[in-house]
Amino acid sequence: MDFSFGPEDRALRQEARAWLTEHLAGEPPPTAGRAWERELGADGWIGLGWDPAAGNYGNRTAPLTGQVVWAEEYSRAGAPARLGHMGEHLLAPTLLAHGDPAQRTRFLPAIARGEEIWCQGYSEPGAGSDLAAVRTAAVRDAGGRTYRITGQKLWTSYAHRADWCFLLARTTVGSHRHHGLSLLLVPMDQPGRIEVRPIRQLTGEADFNEVFFDGAEARADHVLGGEGNGWRVAMDLLGRERGVATLAQQIGFAAELARVVRLARETGAAAEPAVRDRIVRQWADLRTMRWTALRTLGGTGVPGAPSVAKLLWSSWHQRLGELAMDVRGADAALGPHDWSEERPYELDALQRMFLFSRADTIYGGSAEVQRTVIAERVLGLPKEPRP
Repeated sequence: MDFSFGPEDRALRQEARAWLTEHLAGEPPPTAGRAWERELGADGWIGLGWDPAAGNYGNRTAPLTGQVVWAEEYSRAGAPARLGHMGEHLLAPTLLAHGDPAQRTRFLPAIARGEEIWCQGYSEPGAGSDLAAVRTAAVRDAGGRTYRITGQKLWTSYAHRADWCFLLARTTVGSHRHHGLSLLLVPMDQPGRIEVRPIRQLTGEADFNEVFFDGAEARADHVLGGEGNGWRVAMDLLGRERGVATLAQQIGFAAELARVVRLARETGAAAEPAVRDRIVRQWADLRTMRWTALRTLGGTGVPGAPSVAKLLWSSWHQRLGELAMDVRGADAALGPHDWSEERPYELDALQRMFLFSRADTIYGGSAEVQRTVIAERVLGLPKEPRP
């Protein structure tokens, strides 16, 4: 594709840079939370990639190049991680593609204003990345529109802070694999009906959760895309997980790599030929990922592109974390502050990156699943036997 920035993109870059400079100048800087989401929404920065032909919900819209400009400037500014990512980038485009007018009117303005936070209910115990194996069930009340949900979801990011969950559940009794599934929109504020249990991570944080749905009381009144069409809608939603955000992610990766290079110089590790070789490989691989992302960004239909991208960046990031610890040497075992009862678990940015990156090849579709997708759908190899 012809990917170049024009005058409008350059103007947007200046505006975005100025806005971010102004709004990140406070002390302390804003954190990933509802206040920051509302601040973004108030000036229309949520939903730049939404199809303008589908209507305006109080947000700005921009072409693909403009979306890349905003994502790059946001990352370069060191702005907070987005609490509203799943609502803006996953659910909203899926609502525009599959939702009815009432659903769009109900949910999109609140997402655009940064007022409602969403989580994704896909993974389950015993299913992992195999979404066709989900067992969470939803039964519709006779003659009504309300579904009663029974089951458990796992690794649900920000479920403890979310207002709503888009949840893949089995709505046809006795259905198998990808048949009989529906995508439900579930309010999380159901005390005694929905239980959220945070999962403590290696980093000491607890952004992932287990979510339990009580079949007698846990309810949902909205099904997205029609009952029984959940697999098609869910796959369309997953296809939106990667795209413009990949380029912004790579800017963050470049900043982490630069930090590792500085550390290697400070510790003297950069003088070792093996370390220098690893640094050069990380740099070259990052450039390759950028051009690969640009080549596939316009929806050129490259078979297996999302799976290839996931394999590339997840393994790259793990290698960077390992390199960071190696160039630090024995000091990698020490935190930035002495241990105390009040602060028992302190990590610096590189230690946190190293520990969190261990999960990069698991969440969002494990490396094994991505290789299976490439083998079957790109290389045409025989399908893996399934029960």
